[in-house]
Amino acid sequence: MSAQIISGKEVSAQVRERLRKDVEQMKLKDSNFRPGLVVLQVGDRDDSNLYISMKLKAAAEIGINATHMRLPKTATEEEVLHSIREVNENSSVHGLIVQLPLDSVHKIDTEKVTNAVAPEKDVDGLTSINAGKLSRGDLGDCFIPCTPNGCMELIRQTGVSVAGKRAVVIGRSKIVGAPMHDLLLWSHATVTTCHSKTADLAGEVGKADILVVGIGKAEMVKGEWIKKGAVVIDCGINHILDDTKANGKRVVGDVHYASAKEQAGFITPVPGGVGPMTVAMLMANTVLSAKRFLETHQPGKWDISYTKLNLQKPVPSDIVVSRSCVPKPIDRLAKEVGLLSDEVELYGKTKAKVQLNIIKRLQSQPDGKYVVVTGITPTPLGEGKSTTTIGLVQALGAHMKLNVFACVRQPSQGPTFGIKGGAAGGGYSQVIPMEEFNLHLTGDIHAITAANNLVAAAVDARMFHEATQSDKALYNRLVPLSGGQRKFSPIQIHRLKKLGIDKTDPSTLTEEEITRFARLDIDPSSVTWQRVLDTNDRFLRKITIGQAPTEKGYTREAQFDITVASEIMAVLALTSSLEDMRQRLAKMVVATSRSGQPITTEDLGVSGALTVLMKDAIKPNLMQTLEGTPVFVHAGPFANIAHGNSSILADKIALKLVGPDGFVVTEAGFGADIGMEKFFNIKCRYSGLRPHVVVLVATVRALKMHGGGPTVGSLNNNGCNLDLLRNGCSNMRKQIENAKHFGVPVVVAVNAFKTDTEAELDLVCSMAKDGGAFDAVRCSHWAEGGAGAMALGQAVQKASDAPSNFKFLYELELPIADKIRIIAQKIYGADDIELLPEAQHKVELYTKQGFGNLPICMAKTHLSLSHEADKKGVPTGFVVPIRDIRASVGAGFLYPLVGTMPTIPGLPTRPCFYDIDLDPETEQVNGLF
Repeated sequence: MSAQIISGKEVSAQVRERLRKDVEQMKLKDSNFRPGLVVLQVGDRDDSNLYISMKLKAAAEIGINATHMRLPKTATEEEVLHSIREVNENSSVHGLIVQLPLDSVHKIDTEKVTNAVAPEKDVDGLTSINAGKLSRGDLGDCFIPCTPNGCMELIRQTGVSVAGKRAVVIGRSKIVGAPMHDLLLWSHATVTTCHSKTADLAGEVGKADILVVGIGKAEMVKGEWIKKGAVVIDCGINHILDDTKANGKRVVGDVHYASAKEQAGFITPVPGGVGPMTVAMLMANTVLSAKRFLETHQPGKWDISYTKLNLQKPVPSDIVVSRSCVPKPIDRLAKEVGLLSDEVELYGKTKAKVQLNIIKRLQSQPDGKYVVVTGITPTPLGEGKSTTTIGLVQALGAHMKLNVFACVRQPSQGPTFGIKGGAAGGGYSQVIPMEEFNLHLTGDIHAITAANNLVAAAVDARMFHEATQSDKALYNRLVPLSGGQRKFSPIQIHRLKKLGIDKTDPSTLTEEEITRFARLDIDPSSVTWQRVLDTNDRFLRKITIGQAPTEKGYTREAQFDITVASEIMAVLALTSSLEDMRQRLAKMVVATSRSGQPITTEDLGVSGALTVLMKDAIKPNLMQTLEGTPVFVHAGPFANIAHGNSSILADKIALKLVGPDGFVVTEAGFGADIGMEKFFNIKCRYSGLRPHVVVLVATVRALKMHGGGPTVGSLNNNGCNLDLLRNGCSNMRKQIENAKHFGVPVVVAVNAFKTDTEAELDLVCSMAKDGGAFDAVRCSHWAEGGAGAMALGQAVQKASDAPSNFKFLYELELPIADKIRIIAQKIYGADDIELLPEAQHKVELYTKQGFGNLPICMAKTHLSLSHEADKKGVPTGFVVPIRDIRASVGAGFLYPLVGTMPTIPGLPTRPCFYDIDLDPETEQVNGLF
């Protein structure tokens, strides 16, 4: 009786159908996900091309994204290795095959090349790591080479149990024989491997219940050698002469098929047996790799380690605390929170940038809970919002074991060397390393400085050139001859369209069109764009530019702002993508023409260059807290003339990474009347995000000041005085009311100092709850780290599940003055506003120019609810004077000026830089706070 034929075509078809359904299931879970396969080929061999086309066809049928990466015959070993490394780092690729042989004119070490493939992408199963795991029996943690894997599938199709059987493998190649031996062995067969030197090969074959042949010799195994009823798997592909065939050849295996099928119980034909299975199992390995990738990269599924604090009493200086803790390598932290290697750009060992393409990968994932930390009206020393933000995330993460991200602003270097010091938190609630955090970080602020000053240079250069040239000369220089022709740049085409000139040939413009195109006709007195520097320098507050003889007397008064006051910083904080940033940068208004038209950076032709300068700054910076929880540090706009919040992009990425049960905690600058109001009305309006909880930070010392005590100038809380404190709690109650205007639950965090008494802390918590807070808890995170903010973390977690009814304070369509009035009356408690003449003029101008529907960003003192810094508590009966209104059109808001607002600080008599130095031996920064 002849053997049953094991059809590789039929079995492979079943495997492919199963894989196709598996891929469909993956797509149902994530519509953007596809298993990815790359086949790397060196040279252009016909047989390799045939095999690759079969693989690509099978991949397409199953739903695998397969790419054929071709390298020329001239490719060197290093070029091949470079290509492999690139694919290894590509998270969208789950399988990489190096098509052998490598057809190069150069000598290439095949072993070195195959072992360069990342083991987790080695779907051919050829790396030493996968081979080693297979030989040890770690079948669930490796990739099995495709041909042996296909052979095992064919054996399973016979219904014959492998366990306890005697198996013989002829051939010991790394691709077939050796792994086949291991597979059979770990399937509990007794295995003998035979080869060309085996004595009495026929005798060994005759003992086999299962025979697998891959020796590469045509029809070497004869039928009479085979045990009756054995399972015979023939892996050979050989060509022998056959005059009956058109090409004079036919394909045979390593087994003499005609005689063997009379002895065997089951046998594979050649062709049509093992061959189709090799491709099918390659696809199976690719799908398996994709499944493993999804299992290990589930959003919100973190495998994170936390850093244990070694608390000291008394608490040392911030920099001593920072250095007492060794930060985790940042690439390890990135992996712990679900970031892929190709989504992270390392900047040394402790900081990294995160690529924006992660947003696309995670777009279908639900967001986590969103928390904003704000404060009561502060003292000049601040009340510890940054420290509370970090303490809270350390509590939620390291102690409550929840996924949590902090999203904070990058500090300016001006205050770092000036009077205030850094902004990394403090005590045992810090972002580390604090030197990196407070100094250059990854250069984002320097990029903003360069971009801002490029605009300033462009403005003055354009006014100078227009003033010193005729229309024709100006036009000819703006559109210069190149190769005998003039050609508009893409940005100039945009300007033509804006002017309604539908032409692309520079030679076809009329004289009137040339004048309109070439002349911006900027009114020098209307220039609002200033130069910036990230240094406190009072002598740049008012300067005269253009005094060199080369500027031919075209001087004007100007000023410097500090870099974080630049509109470009606000654009960075409010942008949602690279394309959105490009559009916002293009819309920035720098001046007005003499005819009253707004002049933008797009009109100047500089917006594309700005985007180039900002292309890396748009990526959020990853750092960590003292206890090893992740932090995004990104953007740092002023909290008065800008909105004082970290970036939308950082918040959005973090919300996806933490998963639906995780938390993202961000901080809004200054008190709730400024930073929180702008967070809601500006940031949340542009981001579309809706916060779950407001954390309002209060201190006993500040509340006593608001109750009539002296202005705080030190850590002294003026002694225990409950009446003073009770009166001052009116400010806290007003800020709770301000938060509740937006429909979000409020948790009050009482940042405790060692001078506070139990009675004082209890009184604040009690009055906060009476004032409408969801909860109020005392915190000691400065001295105890996350452990000191556990009660706050628990309160925030409960509040995040409470009902909320988020709403904006005003509609954008309202007139400018009405929007300002609503903020002044509802948030500050003012009776009304007064528009001074310049402000009234700007209302009319911006309304005419089409900017009336922008949100409002009030620029007022942060030291009082009113416009007068010395008015503490809850002032009443006042009218807010609006001195001027300015437009940040690219960022997307108007900012009314309430009083005089310095936009570049000065240095004090004794700046912080007196204490800062570098140890040349250790390269350690000393004296930084």
